[in-house]
Amino acid sequence: MKSFLKLIIALFLCVGIISCNNKNASKNADGNTVQGGKIVKVLAPQAMHDVLKDNPNAQLVDVRTTDEFKVSHLKDAQNICVTDNDFKEKAENLDRNKPVYVYCKRGGRSARAAKILQEMGFKEIYDLDGGITKWEGEDFDVEQ
Repeated sequence: MKSFLKLIIALFLCVGIISCNNKNASKNADGNTVQGGKIVKVLAPQAMHDVLKDNPNAQLVDVRTTDEFKVSHLKDAQNICVTDNDFKEKAENLDRNKPVYVYCKRGGRSARAAKILQEMGFKEIYDLDGGITKWEGEDFDVEQ
């Protein structure tokens, strides 16, 4: 009986942990992440290129480390590393009411940054599909 009770408790704990990790986030048909009514739109490199070309004052954030940023980055990007403890503090300097464009090396860290920005109340967040790796693979320019 004690083993059965322990199994039931473990099962409830697992379900609770899984539920907490989802935090009501889901993917829509376009592959964009929806959480709390806010959407993170994933942009292909060509779409991101077009947006940035037409809007040189866009809030473009490279969420990689400072060392990675020094090697290469998109023109006019600012570096706010998502793995640094002060990411949220630095992100507070961005305008929540204007679109924010994020990218990293391949897309993992920028997805993490986008989720944090959603939680902070940013209205429009765009994530570069495939990161700077895919960007460079499509022969778009980077700065060094």
